[in-house]
Amino acid sequence: QWVYNILEKKAETDRIVHENPDPSNGFVLVPDLKWNQNQLDDLYLVAVVHRREIKSLRDLTAEHLPLLRNVLQEGKEAIAKRFGVPGSQLRIYLHYQPSYYHLHVHFTALGYDAPGSAVERAHLLADVIDNLALDSTFYQKRALTFPLRADEPLFKKFQEAGKV
Repeated sequence: QWVYNILEKKAETDRIVHENPDPSNGFVLVPDLKWNQNQLDDLYLVAVVHRREIKSLRDLTAEHLPLLRNVLQEGKEAIAKRFGVPGSQLRIYLHYQPSYYHLHVHFTALGYDAPGSAVERAHLLADVIDNLALDSTFYQKRALTFPLRADEPLFKKFQEAGKV
C-alpha cells in the first residue's frame, strides 16, 4: 500500500525528488526509508514505476526498455541536480527476489554497502537494459539465483519440495 500511496500522491509527496508522470514510461523517485538524508555517504533512493503490472525482473521484456532507460537517465540526472552526486558514483540496481512485487529500482551511493546490494540479489540496471536489448525474453528464460533466510516462507516451500 505504501507504494500505491506514493504513486497516487496520498503520502510522501513532500519527499518526491523527481517524477516523470508518463503512465507507461514514468516513475517517482523518493528517498528510501532507510536513508535519513543527513549525509551522502549512505545515499539511498528508490524509483517506483507507475506501471502496476510489472511486478519484478521476471516480467521485463524489450518492450520495457524505454521505461528502464528513463529510470536510469532521469534518476541519475535528478540525483546529480538535487544532491550533487554524479551518476558515476551511484550503484543502480533491481533486487531479485524483491522485497515487494511492484517494479522499483534502487539508487545508492557507490561506497555504501547497502543491504541487498551484493551480487546474490542485485542486478545492475545497465546490465538489465543490455540483456533485454540482446534478448527480449532474457529474464523469462534465465536461471536467477537468490539468497533466502531460513525463516522465510519461500525457503520452507523449497524445503518441502525437496529443492534445498
